[in-house]
Amino acid sequence: MTTAATTLAVKPTTRGSLRKETILPGFGLTLGLTLFYLSLVVLLPLAALIAKASGMGFTGFIEAAFTPRALAAYRLSFGTAIVAAAIVSVVGLIIAWVLVRYQFPGKRLLDACVDLPFALPTAVAGIALAAIYAQNGWLGAPLAQLGIQIAFTPVGIIVALMFEGIPFVVRTVEPVLQDLDKEVEEAAASLGAGRIQTLLKVIVPTILPAILTGFALAFARGLGEYGSVIFIAGNLPMVSEIAPLLIIIKLEQFDYAGATAIATVVLLAGFIMLFVINWLQRWNKRRGT
Repeated sequence: MTTAATTLAVKPTTRGSLRKETILPGFGLTLGLTLFYLSLVVLLPLAALIAKASGMGFTGFIEAAFTPRALAAYRLSFGTAIVAAAIVSVVGLIIAWVLVRYQFPGKRLLDACVDLPFALPTAVAGIALAAIYAQNGWLGAPLAQLGIQIAFTPVGIIVALMFEGIPFVVRTVEPVLQDLDKEVEEAAASLGAGRIQTLLKVIVPTILPAILTGFALAFARGLGEYGSVIFIAGNLPMVSEIAPLLIIIKLEQFDYAGATAIATVVLLAGFIMLFVINWLQRWNKRRGT
């Protein structure tokens, strides 16, 4: 004898239905609100940007988007974002490993500090980094005596992007390490594998998709980062001027065509990274099944 709850919970679904019947209604309303929000806040502004760029014509777009100054800004933005993402991929893996595998005093505080770049305004981070790494700063002064300058150089941009990108790698790799049983490492050791062999043949292949995803997220964040970079970069044209700053400069000069063209190039790069991130996540799910 079936109960009323069972009768409500089990409803027949027609073949080809887009959704499964549930006890709680609201699919149509929530889907409508989702599409409305995404269209109003995300899709329409991006569509307007692409439409504005397409109205310039192919030749006009190329001339506006790929000037020598813009190319230098692209090289700096893409290059520093790649270097910073590669560094934080290694450092973030080590931090995630420590947080997952070891217990020590101050662990919760360290874990909270990882998320600090998420909560801290980017302008505050940029001012703090510039003050520390300036030639009269705590770290900048001894480095300057060694002939090393961090602030107001491309190296300073990498430092700022590392600060902003570290949480993406740690929070992406951490759940995968938590699911990795220690028995797997012990089994490899019992079969005669050394620490290096266990690391390269057991641990790294398992967490590689997560590392690549964290790298892609850190790179995407670094590519569009503005607030924490402009205070430590120096902002010299053709030397330490990033693409987001060049967009702001074009807008201040009322060069809307140039700003739109440069923004479109950065937008296309963001779309490519979004595709890569989603592909890596699907690949990781297929490996886990």
